[in-house]
Amino acid sequence: MSDRSFLEWPFFEPRHRDLADRLDAWAWDNLQGIDHDDTDAACRELVARLGAGGWLAHSAIDPDDAMGSLDVRSLCLIRETLARHDGLADFAFAMQGLGTGALSLFGSPEQREWLRRTRAGQAISAFALTDPQSGSDVAALTMTAVRDGGDWVLDGEKTWISNGGIADIYTVFARSGEGPGARGLSAFLVPADTPGLTVVDRLEAVAPHPLARLSFEGVRVPAAALIGQPGAGVRIGMSVLAVFRSPVAAAALGFARRALDETLDRVQARQLFGAPLSDMQMVQGHLADMALDVDASALLVYRAAWTKDQGAARVSREAAMAKLFATEQAQKVIDTAVQLHGGDGVRRGSIVESLYREIRALRIYEGASDVQKVIIARQTMAAAEGN
Repeated sequence: MSDRSFLEWPFFEPRHRDLADRLDAWAWDNLQGIDHDDTDAACRELVARLGAGGWLAHSAIDPDDAMGSLDVRSLCLIRETLARHDGLADFAFAMQGLGTGALSLFGSPEQREWLRRTRAGQAISAFALTDPQSGSDVAALTMTAVRDGGDWVLDGEKTWISNGGIADIYTVFARSGEGPGARGLSAFLVPADTPGLTVVDRLEAVAPHPLARLSFEGVRVPAAALIGQPGAGVRIGMSVLAVFRSPVAAAALGFARRALDETLDRVQARQLFGAPLSDMQMVQGHLADMALDVDASALLVYRAAWTKDQGAARVSREAAMAKLFATEQAQKVIDTAVQLHGGDGVRRGSIVESLYREIRALRIYEGASDVQKVIIARQTMAAAEGN
């Protein structure tokens, strides 16, 4: 049983503790028996189950319903819990939120009709930001969107798009030309069956997820497909990432917590030289480091989430610290878990081996670790100059 004492921290309200308990119980009953060998089918099944269970209602809030605004603490608790149970379930939940986050925050009532389907698990969404050459430099994005009468015509490529190839709807960012650099980008809602949109390549990663490179050749969408205002693409994209960056850290925390749980079971059950492995002081030192990294990560994750939920205009520094620390330390915790499992730690199909593959991408996507360091440094220097 994972440590639950953190739920008593003052970051949380009773509703958060209830949410975590209900989801944990649901996960034990509903995340078993899914064949992960077929990644696409597994993701579709997980989205359907999460939707039927009501959990996707938290992924992207519809301003027209009674649920209110996005609660980042809930997002973090959900991602931590799902990641602890099943990395692909966490992925399925996260991409539903990231893919339609722009609609929650900036979409028109007509565009938000898609939320009814994505939140019910009846449609799959994707967030198409990265160009082949731009990477983390969003201002260098080259895909174009040109006005043609009452339509927009999109041309270019996107790559490393999560849910690429299985998504029903894409939030796509393109250069619309209102200004240079970051000032000339816009966001569009593009159904997957739009003529000219094709899946060029399915991309394989160390942890199997649906990923693809997409081509847009003369993709024509109506003016109503524009999300928000022309030229507001960077503000929209960064607003979405600002909400979902702390939950990435929470997913890393979930992976680390599962690695610690598996290691505790292993070292107490494994006999070495006539005594449990856990009796060795060296092993106890490793366990202490793992527990420290888990708790320190949790403090940073839920501080960032709590700060955002209290109405802070910006949590760039807090979210960057949470993502950087939680993902980097989770890598260390999981590596230690593999080491203490010995040969079983690298056996394909073992839990710690799958965690080892799952964690690596989190140090890259939604802002690589080095990018987070830049954000933290700039925010720290700006705060010092303001004093």
